[in-house]
Amino acid sequence: MKAGDQLNNVEQKSQSLLTKAVTANASDIHLIPRRNDAIVRLRVDGALTDVDTMAKRLAEKLISHFKFLAGMDIGEKRRPQNGALDMRVKQRLVNLRLSTLPTPFSESLVLRILPQEETYSLSELSLFPQTNKQLLSLMDKSNGLILLTGPTGSGKTTLLYSLLNTAVERFSRQVITFEDPIEKKSDLFVQMEVNEKADITYAEGFKSILRHDPDIIMVGEIRDQETAQIPVRAALTGHLVLSTVHTRNSLGCIYRLLELGIPATHLEQTLTAVVAQRLVELVCPYCGEHCHPECRMYRKRRRLGVYEILAGKQLALLLTSLRESPDHPYVPKLKTIEDLIKRGIAYGFLPEQSYTRWVDTFIES
Repeated sequence: MKAGDQLNNVEQKSQSLLTKAVTANASDIHLIPRRNDAIVRLRVDGALTDVDTMAKRLAEKLISHFKFLAGMDIGEKRRPQNGALDMRVKQRLVNLRLSTLPTPFSESLVLRILPQEETYSLSELSLFPQTNKQLLSLMDKSNGLILLTGPTGSGKTTLLYSLLNTAVERFSRQVITFEDPIEKKSDLFVQMEVNEKADITYAEGFKSILRHDPDIIMVGEIRDQETAQIPVRAALTGHLVLSTVHTRNSLGCIYRLLELGIPATHLEQTLTAVVAQRLVELVCPYCGEHCHPECRMYRKRRRLGVYEILAGKQLALLLTSLRESPDHPYVPKLKTIEDLIKRGIAYGFLPEQSYTRWVDTFIES
């Protein structure tokens, strides 16, 4: 086969793979090398499904093709690399986040698919309508710190952007985001990305944002001590601040902040709410309890969120007790994620196995 034909074959294969993933509303594409071939998997609603097997040589060319498009070093295969690019697939603008890892059988590639033009209202996200009113009331605050928490793939980013969109459209707020990297580009608010090569660090970026007259500041993710201090400091200046944390539940989020050196007194002054969340799969209207993988891939309404909200009096009592008696803190009485999943099963919204899956993800996270 000529070089031009080989290139066309790789381009066609890449487009076919992306089209299949976007059509299925997959969140990730996995290209995993094996000893004699490579397997392609799509992650749909948190579950991985095998969709193709290809020759190892073709998989290597496909990975190099994606790396080239993302401006990554195609000659470097011994070290992990990250990259990103925007593409239009089936008339939909998506951002692709690339991650490569070296393995004994060549490179492995994961493509995270982030749709850029799809927005969701709060009413479309929650399994229980009364939760929407609670979330909406949080965005009517003039100051404070709101944290969204949960494991990877629990819907934090989707909820975060939905809350920000609501703040702009309903409350006419000036929103500025500070992300590393920007997850979803929006015309509704000002977005800035961490860029250490240009001296846009968290500390410098925070100073610049405060001079830009924000009503609401969003810090993409709290990962370490430095990124934990930024949203707390911003909330102390009298702004409404939103951010995300990777923890199991709302209580775990607070203890994580304490571990990162945030004083309990600062949390008392700033923390307005902690929202822990999970995405749960709805009972399939066609298959019932056990939805066929093909059916799951093409159903439009497949998962909704359940939210454990720690706010108001319960949060205030907990934070006071952490300051006054850290060894014997107050235990809030919440409608936990576990309670909400059980209620969803009882109402017939969720399949029976939802509870088992929740226990598994709780332990893993």
